[in-house]
Amino acid sequence: MYIIIVGAGSIGSNLIDLAVADGNDVVVIEDDEERANEIASEYDCLVLNADATTNSTLTDAEIGRADAVITTTNVDAVNIMVMLLAQEHDVANLVSVVHDPENLPVFEKIGVTLIENPQRLIADYLYHSVRYPGVSDFIDLEDDTELVELTVTEDAPMSGQRLRTATESGRLPDGCLVVALKRGSEIRPPKGDTSIRAGDQVTVFTDDVSLADAVAAFTGEH
Repeated sequence: MYIIIVGAGSIGSNLIDLAVADGNDVVVIEDDEERANEIASEYDCLVLNADATTNSTLTDAEIGRADAVITTTNVDAVNIMVMLLAQEHDVANLVSVVHDPENLPVFEKIGVTLIENPQRLIADYLYHSVRYPGVSDFIDLEDDTELVELTVTEDAPMSGQRLRTATESGRLPDGCLVVALKRGSEIRPPKGDTSIRAGDQVTVFTDDVSLADAVAAFTGEH
């Protein structure tokens, strides 16, 4: 792919590392001269020390070739402007970080794929790691719901239980739904007669109210 990345801060630099390592043609636009020089010396990609909110800079970046434009700056106004200009050039994939939730409707109107407030996502992940050590991964969804990945322990209330009877008996809390189960290397869709075993990795859809009970049900943690 031919990818234009705007911003080479903490988010952008990690993205550059991934994109270059995967063999993509990458162009970086960074307005800070020192940071631009650092990226140019570290990665095999074209780095433009320029203002990405101008058409001339995007022309220099050959935006007409771009498969995707990704904006990672910490200023939503800059990200919005770049997305609007990229849209005018008919770039197929527009992706941006969004720091202020009030700006979401603007990005959505443009048709941008959004990554909301990365700092908040990191904070959420760190908090969940401390609050629920049994959660190996989670995805925070809308409307106070999330997906959590849990490894079932021997002494967990759900160990040895069939999903159907666990729901009826209350061992599986209200508001929880097991959406995937991994046993060894096999991933299977759970059914009512599926028995949960110690060592299984389960992906659970739950609301925030039931999260602690869901973690306790599969890991025994309170």
